Amino acid sequence: MFQCLKDSEWSAQRGGNGNNMQSGHHDSFSTTRAFVQHPTTTRLRALSLGARNDDLIHLMDSERLAHSDNITAQGAAATTSTTLTPEKVELEPEKFELFPTRSRHRVSYSDRIQLSGELFEAVQHNRVFSDSKHYVDMLSVLVPGTVIDKWKQEKDNPDFDLGRFVGEHFELPKVPDVSDDFEHKEKCREHIQTLWPLLFRHSDDLFNPSSSLIPLPHHYVVPGGRFREVYYWDTYFTAHGLIADGHREMALNMAKNFKFMIDTYGHVPNGNRLYYVSRSQPPFYIPLVALMAVEFGEDIIPEFYEEAVLEYTFWADSGGDPERRYVTFTDPEGRSHSLNRYWDDNPVPREESWIEDKLEFEASGAKDAETFYRDIRAACESGWDFTSRWFADRNSITTIETTAILPVDLNTVLWFCETKLSEWSEKCGHPRRAEKFRDLADSRKESINELMWDTERGFYFDYHLHRKTKTESWSLAAIYPLYFGLATQSQAEAIAENLVEYFLQDGGLLTTTANTGQQWDAPNGWAPLQWMAIVGLQQYGMTALADEIRLRWLKLNEKVYAESGKMVEKYNVVNLDEKGGGGEYPLQDGFGWTNGVFSALSARLDNELQVSGTVQEE
Repeated sequence: MFQCLKDSEWSAQRGGNGNNMQSGHHDSFSTTRAFVQHPTTTRLRALSLGARNDDLIHLMDSERLAHSDNITAQGAAATTSTTLTPEKVELEPEKFELFPTRSRHRVSYSDRIQLSGELFEAVQHNRVFSDSKHYVDMLSVLVPGTVIDKWKQEKDNPDFDLGRFVGEHFELPKVPDVSDDFEHKEKCREHIQTLWPLLFRHSDDLFNPSSSLIPLPHHYVVPGGRFREVYYWDTYFTAHGLIADGHREMALNMAKNFKFMIDTYGHVPNGNRLYYVSRSQPPFYIPLVALMAVEFGEDIIPEFYEEAVLEYTFWADSGGDPERRYVTFTDPEGRSHSLNRYWDDNPVPREESWIEDKLEFEASGAKDAETFYRDIRAACESGWDFTSRWFADRNSITTIETTAILPVDLNTVLWFCETKLSEWSEKCGHPRRAEKFRDLADSRKESINELMWDTERGFYFDYHLHRKTKTESWSLAAIYPLYFGLATQSQAEAIAENLVEYFLQDGGLLTTTANTGQQWDAPNGWAPLQWMAIVGLQQYGMTALADEIRLRWLKLNEKVYAESGKMVEKYNVVNLDEKGGGGEYPLQDGFGWTNGVFSALSARLDNELQVSGTVQEE
């Protein structure tokens, strides 16, 4: 049983600003460096909560006020100079601001010349780099204003070479990376264990005004390849492997970094880059904290609890017109539902794929640029960028309509978040809040089963918000209810039958049954989905199928490693002699969550063999 602090005690201990980041654990990569927060990284908590969650937010607000009235003399003294007091706000019917109003999680980076402005557009439009992300990750070697002045002076000269100019005035940060001369091990697992340190990054000492990187106060791990920063949902799956390979302190550091970003921005951005702040990724912060509680004990939960609630309110924000991520609607039977979709608050071409988005919009023939670009960005928030799940014609990205889809995977993980928040709130002394979260979870589960479960086909499907019907996309999003325990036993068994009939291939499970050339469609398989399917099936007692999927996936990973010496981000599970394909960039080496899932599955297999007594002694 863990001990939770009341709200007033939280304010006193945390200094009211969430920036006291102390590790409490020490290994070669767990000591926190000195950290300076830049003025732009302030709390952005503009959260207009829709009517469905008003009761919960009222409870949270009243609890804070009640606890503040009972602060002891000692506690009051401790918070006199540091506690942030929320501004008093006027309550409006159905909706109110919980925190002081700020712009909706937007961060201005107009001073980052590699992210906006004339030079940025010239570099991207002229494709100076084959990968648009290359430029936005670069650092200017001179003061940005000086670089712009020199560009304006030189750009109209007859012999001006934009590529040469960029090469002279910008550089990529030097970081360790996997290269062809890396000493590869004979066995896949040994390779991964040797590889981890090359994917580790030290905490960031200072905010660099010429960089797009968001500095983090704790050491962290990156996926590898072109992905030079933390990615939100990747981290959860990577963490399983870090724990299996003896790096549990690094996994805990990642949870602490997410806590920091929630305190700073009100949510965990897609990644720790300024150009990612307008969107998040699948909300795995609470599942990650739950994993840390299993590893370190439940006493750590109070350290992360308030940020868990805060992140939930980000996803529950229905403020504005249209309703953003949280929408309330009636189905054809007249029943009311409130569910989530993916979104982005900045409907313009992505900085890291600027020219690609521009060209896709032109090819689409769409008239509404804002909706098109928002749907592109919302697909990136899903982590499934891109897939036929988000296409109106189930084939072409030019018909993308991500914000019209209520995804079964997103809503299932949010159901799990509500369930855990109810449990944690009860243990933290917030019984009314716990009851509200429990009601929200029950209501969401009912909506998922009413709208997304197809009894005749025995499978979960996404729901189309405007057509008010299930989509026709068969995808591994349907395994989320198994992994998080939402499905009934009969539902799980029906899903298992469909996995065998439609998804199981020689190398593991297909991502979807559609073959569109997109990377989150057939013939590709991805490590996180294999993990959730295997664990989910095991939880419902279908160990034979789980073991078969695990065996096929691990054998494919080992085959590709033996042939190439690489662990890659995705695999072709249909033709084992071909690489995984699709996407906006070449196949990436590294690779964080592939490594994590391989190590975690291997460790589970080793444990099972030991229990069964079939492990051979050396």
